Amino acid sequence: MVITGVSPNSLGEGLATSIARHSPAELILASRTKSKLDSVAQQIETLSPVKPKLVVLDLSSQAAIRKAASEISHLVNHIDILINNAGVVTSERDETLEGIELQFGANHVGHHLLTSLLTPRLLTASSNASQTGVTRVVNVTSLGYVLSPVRFHDYNFEGKPVPPEEEPLASLPAHMKPDPANGPPYFVFTAYGQSKTANILHAVSLNEKLGGKGVKAFAVHPGCECGQA
Repeated sequence: MVITGVSPNSLGEGLATSIARHSPAELILASRTKSKLDSVAQQIETLSPVKPKLVVLDLSSQAAIRKAASEISHLVNHIDILINNAGVVTSERDETLEGIELQFGANHVGHHLLTSLLTPRLLTASSNASQTGVTRVVNVTSLGYVLSPVRFHDYNFEGKPVPPEEEPLASLPAHMKPDPANGPPYFVFTAYGQSKTANILHAVSLNEKLGGKGVKAFAVHPGCECGQA
């Protein structure tokens, strides 16, 4: 099993410690900060005989994602469950190293790339599974998806025109919608919302592409906003 976004006092920590109590054969924790990974691993080792394997993963860099995926692929020959839990929430516009708006780039594009790179390990697991659906990809989304659809015409918030169906819902409170009179078209709630919608669409796409090969994907609202990259 692989879990992204694991740090102390986070959803990722809760996932990792709960799963470790069931003594999985392999538990790989991937996150941006090594010291935080070490802290969670130490806690797990006091609760369970499991010794997690730790991989540094920076979802804001595609080169770093490729490096992390390579490390994971060398650690295990199959992955039964991949939990894409890591998430970024920013108060100001920022970008990944590739120039993609950070929330969309890390929350969706980063996990999309990681999942694609690890798909061979998922398919190996599904081909040897006792039944269809045991091999899974779980995207941790949130109720934030209601804030915005994916802005396919301007996902990077460059001021390009978008059709009405890609704008935030008209029923949203005013403080959750972009104000064109307030300068650039970036708004944190809209950016976060589209990244969470993309997590859901990613799960739909994975089911279409991999469902027939025994890999099932799920988009899950955890009930809190606490996953950290």
